[in-house]
Amino acid sequence: MLFAMAIFISLFRNNASRLLQFAMPLAQQVSRLDDVGSDTLSRLTSRITPFLFLLYIVAYIDRINVSFAAPQMHQQLGFSDGVYGLGAGIFFAGYLLFQLPSTLVLERVGARRGIAALLIAWGVVSAATSLVHTPVQFYVARFLLGSTEAGFFPGVILYSKRWFPDAAQARAVAWFMTAGPVAGLIGGPISGVLLNVHPHNFTGWQWLFLVEGAPAVILGAVVLLYLTEAPEDALWLSAPQRQWLLATLERDRPRSTNAVSFSRASLLTDRSLWNLAALYFGLNVCSYGITLWLPMAISDVGRLTNVTIGLISSIPYGTAVVAMVWLGRHSDRSGERRWHIALPGVLGGICLIAVAGSRSPVVLIAAMCLAFIAASSRVGAFWALSNRLFVGKAAALAVPIINAVGNAGGFFGPYVLGVTRNSANTNFGRGLLAIGIILVVSSSLALLVRTDR
Repeated sequence: MLFAMAIFISLFRNNASRLLQFAMPLAQQVSRLDDVGSDTLSRLTSRITPFLFLLYIVAYIDRINVSFAAPQMHQQLGFSDGVYGLGAGIFFAGYLLFQLPSTLVLERVGARRGIAALLIAWGVVSAATSLVHTPVQFYVARFLLGSTEAGFFPGVILYSKRWFPDAAQARAVAWFMTAGPVAGLIGGPISGVLLNVHPHNFTGWQWLFLVEGAPAVILGAVVLLYLTEAPEDALWLSAPQRQWLLATLERDRPRSTNAVSFSRASLLTDRSLWNLAALYFGLNVCSYGITLWLPMAISDVGRLTNVTIGLISSIPYGTAVVAMVWLGRHSDRSGERRWHIALPGVLGGICLIAVAGSRSPVVLIAAMCLAFIAASSRVGAFWALSNRLFVGKAAALAVPIINAVGNAGGFFGPYVLGVTRNSANTNFGRGLLAIGIILVVSSSLALLVRTDR
């Protein structure tokens, strides 16, 4: 699996010049960069983005591989839909509880050492999930996985903010966040193959967790050798490039029209913070609810092989990659964030509401895929807006708060789909209706975020 991802990253890096056609219009519209500025953005994109991209692929695969293991676990361990839904969602309980503490510790020890420790820890937990046999053991494993992964995403967001200028945020984050859909694109077929592996008295789902947990442990050691803590220490930048980057980042701090210096008390009463947190909650209710149940929904269509289910599951992920990059690029070019966040979410929610009464698995799967693409496409604009609203120490608190509250939606989405399917056998209909309403309402909150305060 690590070899396959390495090939993908190699192609990503080899085509960095094409990717940087996105950075060039950015440079021209924001500060009319000279050659040094353009070269610096090019170097940042080719050096930092692919590696963070790879790390997030590994994180996301370890987070969602349970969805591919679910049918076999259901058969061999006797887990009901309710047990699976709770176990899939309880990941986010640990994620929520340890989000802020993990981020604050990472801020203190530094991104390089902190991210390395988190990778090794969740890799071990992910591999150990292969040993579970009871619902309680399953819940504990998922809770520990969420706890160990809690600081990774906000840590990477803060790390990116330390390196990329303000106007490059949506594009940089969008490229990084495409790792989620790419993980599904890669992980689906790989997981389907691993489910057919049965040597040494280990069944397919056990090998899936064991094999897919190993890359995180390996990359934890690589992080210590590869990541640079801050621009001041970047020997891979020339002296003029370092000077330009430091000057631009410094100029961005006071230049952000929405940058407010918060005390902890005033931060917790800021409306924009909670609007963004609620918006992210709705986004994750949709994306994780669909992600963690899509393979099971596909299996309802008929007698399909594990590999076929994995391949079909990868289709919406591939489309989401294109949508995320395009929308992030368009948001950066226009400078507009709120409508880029609100409109796709509202359309995705309406799509789920419209088909919730259908009994056709194919219709429901199609709606789930479209809603997932719509919800996922706006993450670049979302985090660019968040990073513009909160800077400095406020960002160190706001980012994990938004991410923690938002990821509570990652618990609610899978759980509500599991409960409705288990109790009423509605083929997700009532659950999709609830998710659609939440997605419409939460997406609309983007229009209430003040950008002129």
